[in-house]
Amino acid sequence: MTDLNRVYADEWLAHFYFLHAAHMVSGINSEEIAEVFKKSAADELGHAGKIAERIIQLGGVPVAKIEDLANISHMSKVTFPRDTSDLKGFIKVFLEAERSAIDSYNELLKKTHQKDIVTHELIEHILEDEVADEEEFENLLG
Repeated sequence: MTDLNRVYADEWLAHFYFLHAAHMVSGINSEEIAEVFKKSAADELGHAGKIAERIIQLGGVPVAKIEDLANISHMSKVTFPRDTSDLKGFIKVFLEAERSAIDSYNELLKKTHQKDIVTHELIEHILEDEVADEEEFENLLG
């Protein structure tokens, strides 16, 4: 349950940071990048919802206090570029975050393998999304 709450917190924080960045980026191509970030924010919120449902199915309670999300999360401190037109800098921040999420989900896959099939399948699905996001950010960097 602790691991599920941890990735639940990760997804909420990722949602927040993607949405924040979508509003902050500026300059040439920023509208396109903002749209990528908005889509990612929505995807992360969807993941959080699915994880919350699974936590509840297992008899647990998802993290209930916003201030606890950062304390529980695996996510490293996010530091955006000061220059809001540094789109590559923003993308690099999110590429690193996606890689961290992939590591967390791979660990959770190992823990749930042949122990909790429903959670394992949920994590596999979310991991596929995270890997696709990683590839998208790598492609945006060129």
